Amino acid sequence: MGIVRFEDLRVWKVAHEAVLETYRLTRSYPMDERFGLVKQMRRAAVSMPANIAEGFGRRSSRDKVRFYNMSQASLEELRYYLRLSRDLGYATDVTTLSEKLDETARMLKGLVLKTLSFIRDS
Repeated sequence: MGIVRFEDLRVWKVAHEAVLETYRLTRSYPMDERFGLVKQMRRAAVSMPANIAEGFGRRSSRDKVRFYNMSQASLEELRYYLRLSRDLGYATDVTTLSEKLDETARMLKGLVLKTLSFIRDS
């Protein structure tokens, strides 16, 4: 039947998987990072699929793109926190999360371009 709910979007599914991986990864961080880096990483991660869901629910294409762009920004923020985590020695194997972020970024770019084409064609 096509895409009816935000959960039907492949980009949302991969972004959600990235959230789950972020939570798994940050469980082993030092306790003194619980309200610092861990909180920031989880907030940025959750923001990705949340903004995709909110954008999906918007009626206008411009609103949709705005929320998809916020998701992209949160993704890049999380990318930095992941780099910082690796550099601090908190996370050594970040391959799975990095791959999820790369895949989400590619799909978000496509979704934005597709949505923008609707604006131009209108």
